[in-house]
Amino acid sequence: MSMPGEGRCSVTVVIKALNEEKNIGAAIESALAAVEPVNGEVVLADSCSTDRTVELASRYPVRIVQLANADERCCGAGPQLGFQHARGEYIYILDGDMRMALGFLEHALSFLAQHPEAGGVGGRLVELNTQALEYRERAARNHAHMQPGEVDRLDGGGLYRRMAIEEAGFLSDRNLHSYEEFDLGVRLRSLGWKLWRLPVTAVMHYGHDAPAYALLKRRWQTKYVCGLGELLRGAIGRPHFKLVVRGLRELWIYGGVLAWWLLLLSVMFWPLAAGARVATFAALAGAPLALMALRKRSIGRAMHSIASWCFNAAGLVHGLLRRRVPPTSTIASVVLKEPPHSIEPRRRQRIA
Repeated sequence: MSMPGEGRCSVTVVIKALNEEKNIGAAIESALAAVEPVNGEVVLADSCSTDRTVELASRYPVRIVQLANADERCCGAGPQLGFQHARGEYIYILDGDMRMALGFLEHALSFLAQHPEAGGVGGRLVELNTQALEYRERAARNHAHMQPGEVDRLDGGGLYRRMAIEEAGFLSDRNLHSYEEFDLGVRLRSLGWKLWRLPVTAVMHYGHDAPAYALLKRRWQTKYVCGLGELLRGAIGRPHFKLVVRGLRELWIYGGVLAWWLLLLSVMFWPLAAGARVATFAALAGAPLALMALRKRSIGRAMHSIASWCFNAAGLVHGLLRRRVPPTSTIASVVLKEPPHSIEPRRRQRIA
């Protein structure tokens, strides 16, 4: 089968990683196997790992690039860093704890060749961590954008046209600590591009083994929960703002949590006796937990949902207030390794 880009670098798989020494070998090996039939390359975009991620990756014929400043670590910086050093006409984003499925890139390239209106295409994401509460809840929600067909985002990775990315201005917003795939999706769709998910397995994902509440704590510490607020701030006044507001159900959930907090705070000013105020406060505070327990038929799952909403609601406010840098500005980086027989880049990138 003749592939787009035959005779030059067709596909770049960008692996974004931070401290993935347990998984990076398998991720790279799967990516190298996936790009071999389509004349591709693999770029590891490392966010200043402090473990053996880079050391282990250096054993493979891949380009390794790293943030020059560890303070710039975030989910949006990794893909954009990789894109700066990518040679391919098509770009695939892969997490360091994922493995690519053989054959997906051929299906994706064929689909893009037949559908010039498609800016990106994804496939089925197989979650292998079926024990952690976080991933069980995610699977239970059965999001529409994870089903085959036209979708509004490519969570879990996708193959994008370089032409579409360049028209959108950048691959991922370097300010975002999450929601980077949704942000790219709404920016592309606001320009008329379409996104599709094929009924073909694209990647296997291992996820974090941390207990549910430890994961929430980690997401606060890494500012992952700030992503929604950062996304909103970056979209204000832009053509894709309406798509952001319409496309995120959780925005309304977290907004409702903020309203609930304000209601609880207002109780102390109600013209009631002290005992009545305490009883009213307790009733209002416990109502969401009771409703969720009935819905999920589990107090434990209900408590985790409420705790997650509270973390993310606080993160929403934090993200809205965070300072931004221009997302089109070049991310300062260092090239740690070039693969043997590396081809010349399609266009040279200025590295700060």
